[in-house]
This record gives sequence, C-alpha cells and structure tokens, in this order.
Amino acid sequence: MENFLELLKRRRSSRVFTGEPIDKDMVCDLMRAVLMSPSGHRINPWEFILVDDKETLKALSKSKEHGSGLLEGAAMAVVVIGDTTKTDVWIEDCSIATIILQLAAEDMGLGSCWVQIRRRMDAQGNVSEDVVRGLLGIPEKYAVQSIVAIGHKAREIPPFDEEKMQWDKVHIGNYGGE
Repeated sequence: MENFLELLKRRRSSRVFTGEPIDKDMVCDLMRAVLMSPSGHRINPWEFILVDDKETLKALSKSKEHGSGLLEGAAMAVVVIGDTTKTDVWIEDCSIATIILQLAAEDMGLGSCWVQIRRRMDAQGNVSEDVVRGLLGIPEKYAVQSIVAIGHKAREIPPFDEEKMQWDKVHIGNYGGE
C-alpha cells in the first residue's frame, strides 16, 4: 500500500481522457469508497448520479460558461447532490465526498477533475444548477454541488512539487505565530 502523502502528491486534476470506458468493477469500487465518506452525525445528505451516456455528458459539458467542457471527453461523470432538508452542512459533506471520490479514482489509476456547479452560470446566463437539475430530473430539495469527470488519463501530469508548498499559510498557536 502506498503512503497517503504520495497519493496526495500524485493526484492532479486530469482534463483530458482517453475515451476508454471504465470497468464496472472499478465503478463499483469508486462508489464503495464514496459511500464511506465522512458526514456530520452520519446524516449522509449526499447522493450521486453516475452518467456515462455520451449525449448527456455533452449536455453537461455546457452547464457552465467555463471549466465544464472536459466533461464531454470523460468516460463518466459523477454528479454530487445534497439533500438540503437533512442538514445545514450538506455543502461540507458533499465536498468531503467529492474529494474522497477523486482520491479513490487516483488510487485506481484513473484521472478526475472537480467541476464546480454551485453558484455558477452557463454561457447564456442560466444558473448551472438549474441546467443540471433539468437534464437529470433532480428534485428541488437537492442542491447540485459538483460534477466529477472521471476517465483513463490521456497524459500524466507531474506530481505536486513540494518545493512550492506554502508553509507561510501554517500558523502555530495564533495567526502569525511561529
């Protein structure tokens, strides 16, 4: 088993994919991982919509003015939604689930990229969340947090450069403390 810090160092946002489908066992393992995501009081407000239909991926790729085009080339997208009636920390819980999904994908050798949907607009000025909700039939009580593009990496991206770590962002004891 690889060191967790090495996994974090290796995980980079992949925006270009080979187009090769993801094996169903891998998809199942991804969902097993994400369903184990931590959540406040184990309320689990998150739910996940898996999309591999090329036409739907193409439509989702237009859900934001910038940054969603990569969805068209992904083998799969996982739409992360949160039940806003269950808890006031659905955003945090969905965010945790999203990064768990990305780390699991990296651990399996897959690439991924987080596409922010909440509080974004498409090129025509429509609310991105409403666009996604309409495409996928998502009920009103759910908010769309993000979409994670997943696929086999078309190219390897160099790992995180530890020389660029921002140690000045770490404070000990108080803000500005040494």
